[in-house]
Amino acid sequence: MASMKDIAKLAGVSTSTVSHVINQSRYVSEEISERVNRAAQSLNYTPSALARSLKTNRTKTLGMLLTTSDNTFYGEVVKGVERCCYQKGYNLILCNTEGDNQRMKASINTLLQKRVDGMILMCSSLEGERIDIFDKYPDVPIVVMDWGPMLFASDKIQDNSLQGGYMAAKYLIDQGHKEIGCITGPLHRHQAQMRYEGYKRALREAELEFNSDWIVESDFECDGGYQAFNRMYSKGPLPSAIFVCNDMMAMGVINAAYEKGLSVPKDFSIIGYDDIHIAKFMTPPLTTIHQPKYRLGQAAVETLLSKLEDPTRDAQVVQLEPTLVERMTVNSLK
Repeated sequence: MASMKDIAKLAGVSTSTVSHVINQSRYVSEEISERVNRAAQSLNYTPSALARSLKTNRTKTLGMLLTTSDNTFYGEVVKGVERCCYQKGYNLILCNTEGDNQRMKASINTLLQKRVDGMILMCSSLEGERIDIFDKYPDVPIVVMDWGPMLFASDKIQDNSLQGGYMAAKYLIDQGHKEIGCITGPLHRHQAQMRYEGYKRALREAELEFNSDWIVESDFECDGGYQAFNRMYSKGPLPSAIFVCNDMMAMGVINAAYEKGLSVPKDFSIIGYDDIHIAKFMTPPLTTIHQPKYRLGQAAVETLLSKLEDPTRDAQVVQLEPTLVERMTVNSLK
């Protein structure tokens, strides 16, 4: 493999001149630059990313750690992260924890050893977890996405789940519904709790009754929504509407209802949360709260890069606002 020394010899210049031409670190005359570039091309020279990273103390690589599931929400967020990395000239290393705490810590250790410039974390198991290894790498900025309080320094990107949960329940109330159930995510997770709190706030404002038979905790997965609906159904008459706290669970609810001969929205209405790509192709198309997934990913990268540029700035919380998407799963009772 050709080196800068080889190019310098062929071009008849110093090695430092070759470095300035290739790295564009100092002005070099057009005639000499052309000679150097011609020599580099004839020797099939490829700059060493490793050598450059050692010199600049930057690898132009970010690491992302996430807990994957069947939920396409994560894929849509990763798409925003990956595209923004590409646009900013960065590479992305993606690691999947599969919900395993030990695997999560091993992956964090691997990414740090590979000298990533920064890390984006989207792991449910991080909430309330102290990661001691971060203390050894204080110069590596961290962005946490969509989770609750952390026991280490980081910027945070999240949607306003409290407002989103409130909007969902308020929309059902505005459509004339007075019996409104809720299938929540796992309530030990911050975002699930916030969506549920928003739902409760809307019902309290409207002075509507809370029926414990209509509130079921689940897991944000299709099968969880399916099972949660069956539990609600077994307890007696259904409410006229259900706020299902993510779209994947809403798909499970619709499937369980279909098996029982029930129709949405004829027999009961549903509103979901996230507005995943397939929500508009469901039968019927799902009314839902839109979470700006692509923008969440983009904001994570931009926040991380801003911290790299200014390591002294205070930790930030970037909150993106949800919006209502009306489709065909909510009947008006007015």
